[in-house]
Amino acid sequence: MQSKDNTLLQQLPTAARERLLQHCEPFELVLSAELSTRGRPLAHAHFPTEGFLSLVIDVDSHPPLEVGMVGAEAMLGSELILGLAATPWRALVQGAGSSWRIGAKQLRTQINAIPELEALLQACLLARLHQQTLAAACQRYHQIAPRLARWLLMMQDRSHSECFHVTQEFMALMLGVRRVGVTEAAGHFQDAGLIAYHRGELTVLNRKALEAEACSCYAADKAIYRRLMKYSSP
Repeated sequence: MQSKDNTLLQQLPTAARERLLQHCEPFELVLSAELSTRGRPLAHAHFPTEGFLSLVIDVDSHPPLEVGMVGAEAMLGSELILGLAATPWRALVQGAGSSWRIGAKQLRTQINAIPELEALLQACLLARLHQQTLAAACQRYHQIAPRLARWLLMMQDRSHSECFHVTQEFMALMLGVRRVGVTEAAGHFQDAGLIAYHRGELTVLNRKALEAEACSCYAADKAIYRRLMKYSSP
């Protein structure tokens, strides 16, 4: 199941990584599974190796809204470095795959024992906070089409595939917009030859052109990760 690796774990010195993995177990990420519940402390942390997760938040009676995405470049549970506080979001498996899973208490024990792990998780948490702040501004100021292009690129980055299954209804839900807006934007991308879409199966045909359509937040998001995560490198 662990055919790939987690980029975050690769940044640890070999001895530190091997010590941490001794306390982890392979875990299958089943599509649509819920790995955390809003208002409850995390029981486990996850280092995805394949597949990815969506962090979604529920506000009153409104549909859930995506506020973050976690793939093999990061982890679910970096906030455990701060303690066992309840999470404000739900973590849903959006792309099936696998992860290394470790119990929350065991992770905190290893954080105390492995200085490099503590620095890595601090950087990871800081990167996510910066990215979520950027995402909030993106949702407020950017139009649907550029935001959709950004979201599709983020999906492709984490699925490592040009093709993936996603419905227009789901895209609208994750972006927090009406379905008609997504339909119009996706139709524009398809007419321009950027994507192909049929019955929930989406294929990115021209990634470079899709990047040109994406809002500036896509490049900014990646820049945040590179800038903050380099401080944790051994």
